Amino acid sequence: METPGERWKAAFMDIVHHHENALPLRDASLNGNLRKWTTELTSIVSSSCRALSWEVAALGHKLEKLPVSREEYLSLDVTAFEKKWENESGGKRWPFPMAVFELENSKADEKIAYSLWKVLCVRADLRVVFCYRKEAEKAPDLIRYLRDEVINSMSIEERDELKGEILIVIGSRNDSETFPYGFFKWWSLNQKTGRFEIK
Repeated sequence: METPGERWKAAFMDIVHHHENALPLRDASLNGNLRKWTTELTSIVSSSCRALSWEVAALGHKLEKLPVSREEYLSLDVTAFEKKWENESGGKRWPFPMAVFELENSKADEKIAYSLWKVLCVRADLRVVFCYRKEAEKAPDLIRYLRDEVINSMSIEERDELKGEILIVIGSRNDSETFPYGFFKWWSLNQKTGRFEIK
């Protein structure tokens, strides 16, 4: 049985593979326009969540189902909820998110670490941080930094209490000729070892 992360990744890759979605994201990456990269990525991540029948809140994608309507909840870039929750006749008015996403366009390691810490503070089945490195060979250094600074700051007991999947997705422009396939590197946290493993 596929995990929520596996289902979402397949939906994401299916959507980003389409020419009309791929070109603006690839061009923003090649030009180093990380603000545009974030805008395009927000749209693609939101669409991939909707493809799984999740309700989405993100900049430009207001969610009306919760008692307080917002584009962003908890200052997270994208928040997704299962569609089946009820809120009109005594059902769940404030459900926990199914998935949360941070789309970090800063090159600063500390800001990426903050984004990881932020999603870890939220109860969700899937937590994803997107970030960017100009060269793909810099990704392992960033992953080690995130492990050392964020994951290793937790006790084993705290790490064991984390439920759900945690993914780091690193885009890099030197793999843009194979976009979207070689462009994104997917890392998953093994909560038992406290290490990120490439998927």
